Amino acid sequence: MFSMRSLGRKALAVLGGAGLVTLIAVPAQAQDAAPAAEPSFLEQVELFGLADMYYSWFSTEPEGGVDAQLRAFDQRHNSFATSMVAFGAAKVPTEDSRAGFRLDLSFGQAMRAFHATEPGGPGIVENFQEGYVSYLAPIGNGLQIDAGKFVTQVGAELTESKDNWNYSRAFLFFAGPYYHSGLRLGYAINDKVSVAGAVVNGWNNVTENNDGKSFNVQVAVKPNDKLSFIQNYIFGPELAGNDEDWRGLSDTTVTYAANDDLSLMVNYNYGTELDSNWQGVALYGRYQVSPTFAFSPRFEWFDDKDAWATLTSQTLKEFTLTGDVALTPSLSWKAEYRGDFSDTNFFAKRDGTFTDSQHSVGFAFMYAFSSAN
Repeated sequence: MFSMRSLGRKALAVLGGAGLVTLIAVPAQAQDAAPAAEPSFLEQVELFGLADMYYSWFSTEPEGGVDAQLRAFDQRHNSFATSMVAFGAAKVPTEDSRAGFRLDLSFGQAMRAFHATEPGGPGIVENFQEGYVSYLAPIGNGLQIDAGKFVTQVGAELTESKDNWNYSRAFLFFAGPYYHSGLRLGYAINDKVSVAGAVVNGWNNVTENNDGKSFNVQVAVKPNDKLSFIQNYIFGPELAGNDEDWRGLSDTTVTYAANDDLSLMVNYNYGTELDSNWQGVALYGRYQVSPTFAFSPRFEWFDDKDAWATLTSQTLKEFTLTGDVALTPSLSWKAEYRGDFSDTNFFAKRDGTFTDSQHSVGFAFMYAFSSAN
């Protein structure tokens, strides 16, 4: 069985034993037993949900209703805010039941930012984080085909904060695609290598803004239990009414589990469009101090000298330190410090002046449930 949910939804998992059948000797008396009943449709469907509430304080003190700069989903200053409330259902296609689907209904500040650049306007699509149907074609180990709207498989960080090591998102997340609409294919070659590809309208658009299509290819390699490597490349015309000038983005993520407590990750992006290029690298660590507490530092460097992502020619750095406490199996609390630094006076302050740095502290409560647990 090929599943796209094992590493979240930005990266395809490398699956073990895909399509293999294990033969087991059965005692004679057991052979006469009645066959097990197939699970019903409802038994095959996973129901899940999430509530994500946060508080942040920024040194730049943006006024009420003004978002802090370069923050994806946690932009409000000195305010208790709802980042996301989500409910969904999914059925993963299998060899025994080859049709599947996924539907995520999501609400809150994060979804408004998520769909901010939708060419057709957010409209009703704002509350549909994902909605697609799936089919596991009986080809080799199983070729999974998804059609509809889905979260991008590009990048190291996911849409849901609970699934990330840090609460705030990196510059690389801010500057990359969030979602696509189109057709996606995924295939596990063996238990160490999987490949995927997609043909989509483009970056963050259900409504097409030109006559071209964008293409995403991915290779995921997991040579052993400690190391994984994922390479994405997405390319295609993204400018409104322009089919000639293509945007390209190379995205590389390497994860290494040093031991049961310490994990490391690096994410590198390089993008081009017209005469512009941008690049950045983020270094992550996570140390599990105890079964219920972990801390995660992140350091990032982002070069936007052609002002493609931030509309300002600059080089950015950021350092983040996150503490993660599992209060219960379903409820977690994250506390975080973050410092953003530019080589120019980019960050706007409440008094109308600009500064080269922005600091923030905050915390978040996240409750998640799943009928699969």
